[in-house]
Amino acid sequence: MTTDHKLAVENLTLGYRDRDVIERLDLLIPPGKITAIVGANACGKSTLLRSMSRLLAPRAGQVLLDGKQVHKMPPKELARTLGLLPQSPIAPDGITVADLVSRGRHPHQRMISRWSKEDDVAVAAALDATSTADLAERSVDELSGGQRQRVWIAMALAQQTELLLLDEPTTFLDVSHQVEVLDLLTDLNRARGTTIVMVLHDLNLAARYADHLIALAAGHLHAAGDPSEVLTADCVRAVFGLESQVIEDPTSGKPLMLPIGRHHVQV
Repeated sequence: MTTDHKLAVENLTLGYRDRDVIERLDLLIPPGKITAIVGANACGKSTLLRSMSRLLAPRAGQVLLDGKQVHKMPPKELARTLGLLPQSPIAPDGITVADLVSRGRHPHQRMISRWSKEDDVAVAAALDATSTADLAERSVDELSGGQRQRVWIAMALAQQTELLLLDEPTTFLDVSHQVEVLDLLTDLNRARGTTIVMVLHDLNLAARYADHLIALAAGHLHAAGDPSEVLTADCVRAVFGLESQVIEDPTSGKPLMLPIGRHHVQV
């Protein structure tokens, strides 16, 4: 079932100290879809995601969830609807997979409530969905990069939110694990209708897996829409300063970007 929750930013300005990173940005995240945010380094992708999840307060403008300002919502109320998997999360030393995934249930706990059967079911389902049930008793420290990333996603799934934000979920993973993680997120979107917003560096993976592509350039929106409309040679030149050729991916039918370096001649 597709979520009806609407996430938007209006006239949003974000920054650190004396520098603005995002300026007067307006965006609407399509509910029930997979959105990928792309752009050059330091263009504001991760900063935008941090503000969407309430971690960074706006200098101007607002982030709205169903018309409510997320920065004025009680943290637990927001966490029951919106989950965040930050870039390179760090697990406590010695924590087991099961314990880490169980922490995703924290937003559903009340001060006087105990761990419930519903919590057990949610954790078991998250472990099963990410194929990490056989790792439940192992220490997170012992796992490979791909295994750890699946465990962190399991924790986010256990939170059972209808919106999930992920900051570079494929960073430091080899190509097979990148595809594995993105396939998992696609399964989640299709099975539950979860709205997914993720920052990705790989333009071709972003175009292949996203329903909606957002391209940022120097803190401003350059383009947003269907990947076939956004990922063009003109867009790559404007956003990344790179010459390229964009063709149709013979496997997915999505746009495929071929970079053109100084030592290569476009055919």
